[in-house]
Amino acid sequence: MNLIIDAGNTQVKLAVYNRNAIADYRTAAMGNFASEVKSVFKQFPNIRYAMVSSVTCLDKTAMNVLSIFCKVFVLDHSFKMPFKNSYASPATLGVDRMALATAAFYHNPNGNTLVIDAGTCVTYDMVNDYGEYLGGAISPGLRMRYKALNQQTANLPLLEPVDMIGFIGNTTDSCIHSGVINGMCQEIDGIITQYRERFSYLTVILTGGDGQFLSKRLKNTIFAHSKFLLEGLNYLLEYNKR
Repeated sequence: MNLIIDAGNTQVKLAVYNRNAIADYRTAAMGNFASEVKSVFKQFPNIRYAMVSSVTCLDKTAMNVLSIFCKVFVLDHSFKMPFKNSYASPATLGVDRMALATAAFYHNPNGNTLVIDAGTCVTYDMVNDYGEYLGGAISPGLRMRYKALNQQTANLPLLEPVDMIGFIGNTTDSCIHSGVINGMCQEIDGIITQYRERFSYLTVILTGGDGQFLSKRLKNTIFAHSKFLLEGLNYLLEYNKR
């Protein structure tokens, strides 16, 4: 069994995999990581390997606790990838995007796949039908757009995403919601259309914290997969522990 850990800025996602099937999933605040790890291993004592992907860094104490229980892999650019990486600056490619590309490769090994990760940023990652990672794009995420309007102006309020109907706002708040939400959906739909003009039989995967929120608002046909990154990390662990 494998323990897959995706550590963000404030929250950690933990998933237990039995081969390629997920057996357990939970989240924890960064400060509760060590105690959550102990709880996972109490429930699943047969875990032998752990894969850690971290956009910041888990503190040394947390990593020491984890290494007591099993062999730990920390994802970096030295890992072997199952796909051909044609990114021009591979050393700058985020570990999250490496994992997403891996999941795309295994999910659709002989097809064209675009993965859209709607989180703090929106990332677009393309793996073609030759098993080649081409790169993609990075743009501001939903909450980053709300924060930019608030922080870069004198009077606009800081809002949270809401379910909304229509696209013409008639108050400042509704105008902000329309601009941010409709703007992001138009961006994503437009980019999907661009990719479909170039790549035939394109599969589009939408994941990330805002994936479910956005999926019902997009015109293009997509597959929403909330744990796609974790799946990619598990594939990478299996590929590198051989």
